[in-house]
Amino acid sequence: MNIAVITGASSGMGRDFVYAIDKEFTLDEIWVIARREERLLELQKDCRAKIRPIALDLAVLESYEVYRNLLEELKPSIQVLINAAGFGLFGDFSQMDLDKQLNLIDLNIKGLTAITHISLPYMPVGSHLLNLASNSSWQPVPYINVYGSSKAYVMNFSRALEMELKKRKIHVMAIAPHWIKTEFFNRAVQDDTIKYYDRFYTSQQVVNKAMRDLRKRKSVSIMGFPVRMQVLLVKLLPVKWVMGIWCKQQGK
Repeated sequence: MNIAVITGASSGMGRDFVYAIDKEFTLDEIWVIARREERLLELQKDCRAKIRPIALDLAVLESYEVYRNLLEELKPSIQVLINAAGFGLFGDFSQMDLDKQLNLIDLNIKGLTAITHISLPYMPVGSHLLNLASNSSWQPVPYINVYGSSKAYVMNFSRALEMELKKRKIHVMAIAPHWIKTEFFNRAVQDDTIKYYDRFYTSQQVVNKAMRDLRKRKSVSIMGFPVRMQVLLVKLLPVKWVMGIWCKQQGK
């Protein structure tokens, strides 16, 4: 049984990836993972492949065993794995709720790492692994501190894993989008700490670019020429300058 596995599939980029993967690949099933089962069930009406909804909270350790047991039972061939589950928090680190920040780490880092590790034995030669990083992956970002740090982990993890999996011919790609108009902001924005947003892209734009880059087997997918230039500058400029410019933009 050939399948794709997509986490965070109930909304935003995860949902758009379900439709894109269904169109791009011929699959028996797409396993969609998120907390809201009713949202996952809605995906079937617009997909060719059978949708298998798996309602799990990937910030909870017990969820990993549920996923592991399902793989052991059905022994599918995972052609594509997309780790799109995650959330952000914008605000002053010392003032934000600690439990929320630890939950972010559990989902963005531990959840992604666990799903990847559990899935790899079922991924054949030529399969694809896509991890959702962020434009915040490239430098420290004050007031998006824990979120940005978690995405730096995703970027570094993905690029190192690409080298480790080269001999198995498994393609690994990190996706590093800029600001995207999705439900992400409903949870991320705690107050008016972050005021300046230079440009927005849609989820569909970012997913379409990622799919083009998947076909080319790129290591990193970045949507938009201005963002690519920004990433280049961030790599060249001193870190303190970059953080200073960001803080000035936010009125800090």
